[in-house]
Amino acid sequence: MNPEQVEQFQQMKKKMTRMMLLYKFALSELETKIEILREEFLMIHDYNPIEHTNSRLKSPESILKKLNRKGKSISVDSIRENVKDIAGLRVSCSFISDIYRVFEMLEKQSDIKVLEVKDYIKNPKSNGYKSLHVLLETPVFMSDGKEIVTVEVQIRTIAMDFWASLEHKIFYKYDQFVPEQLLIELKEAADSAFALDEKMERLHNEVKVIKDENKITEVDEITKLISNSSQPITIPPAFLEMLEKVK
Repeated sequence: MNPEQVEQFQQMKKKMTRMMLLYKFALSELETKIEILREEFLMIHDYNPIEHTNSRLKSPESILKKLNRKGKSISVDSIRENVKDIAGLRVSCSFISDIYRVFEMLEKQSDIKVLEVKDYIKNPKSNGYKSLHVLLETPVFMSDGKEIVTVEVQIRTIAMDFWASLEHKIFYKYDQFVPEQLLIELKEAADSAFALDEKMERLHNEVKVIKDENKITEVDEITKLISNSSQPITIPPAFLEMLEKVK
């Protein structure tokens, strides 16, 4: 390599390193947002719609292979324009309704822009795959300014995630050439997993109704006690001071 080629290679390496850092930091930003939402829901609503999250970053080799398959030029600008799944975040939820609840919470974030939504729950893939895919943009603040980074977020239930993980392993084992009978059984397994999701959702709603009724009963009992009490109700000064600080 001549000096000019060496310089070009070094510049390209530097740009690639910076680009990969951008996607890494974008994932960190989103994971922090998810963790905040999880803790808020748990502390305020006494319920956690998010079971766990997994993130992954495509390797530079995988990115370049995808560019070649698409017949695109190899440059940082070309990568950012043509490869939208460099950074991926998977959010696993307990119930189907939680999937859309988490999506709504992300959508309401003022610094997030939703670019595309593919609902494979309402419109499953032919093999039975179900998940909510969301392509979004999130800002990353570097030392030389703000960068807008694209991240693919997949939101699904535990059952959907379990099926997708095993389906991927089976396809990998058979090198994509899966026997027809196995494809049929995989589709049946996907349908069974979704039926389980629907049943657990129904049970969850029934338990919630019972829990809400018990809360109402408890509040009524407390109200009666306060109404029947002859003693004046005093609020501790420390509690009043804490409320003032909150204001």
